[in-house]
Amino acid sequence: MVYGWLKQACDLLYSPYCILCGDRGHASRELCAGCLRDLPWNCYACEHCAAPLPPATPGIPCGTCLKAPPPWDRALSPLLYTWPLDRLLQRFKFNGDLATGRLLGGLLADFLAAAAIKPDLLIPVPLHAMRLRERGFNQALELAQPVSRRLQLAIAQDLCVRTRDTAVQSRLDAAARQRNLRDAFAIRCPLDGAHVAILDDVVTTGATVTALANTVRQAGALQVQVWSLARAARTP
Repeated sequence: MVYGWLKQACDLLYSPYCILCGDRGHASRELCAGCLRDLPWNCYACEHCAAPLPPATPGIPCGTCLKAPPPWDRALSPLLYTWPLDRLLQRFKFNGDLATGRLLGGLLADFLAAAAIKPDLLIPVPLHAMRLRERGFNQALELAQPVSRRLQLAIAQDLCVRTRDTAVQSRLDAAARQRNLRDAFAIRCPLDGAHVAILDDVVTTGATVTALANTVRQAGALQVQVWSLARAARTP
């Protein structure tokens, strides 16, 4: 009972504040209940690639996946890459705000825990060594850590390497992104029969996760999922 009183007092005195509006945080996080509710949730998504679909669309593959299925079995992305989620991701990724990264990783972990799935391995999309030195951290790995703890899932941090320092994807069109990532990844040991989840911060055209999914398939992975915090809408 005393512990409960102390916890309530500490929660009142030291509770976090919402990083979007400044109100008191909800559930010991830096988001209030209102801002959490108003995040751009990916409520209607393709069951194969997680691209957003029109409201009330049944859970079926989108037209793009029906024409050319991607090299993975399922994709999960709880949020859409639009305001204010895009602002939070950029703050984390390019300004080194690791506290925001932990918040976003927690949101992703909550979503994936509710999905009740557990692969054998979690592979964060790797950065090239040169890019890692410049940034100081791998954003995919930072997001993977709370997911790993929540799902009790091993992170295969050193299993996959980026063999080339590729150009920044956001500066390229879809076709150039695919060329840019050709033979960009390598797997250090066989994955015969493994169920693998690839994790990235955001999926836009899907070129990065496609290249990595092809690589893990070639290494013998039997099932491949793609997990990301956010999914961008396809451009016409």
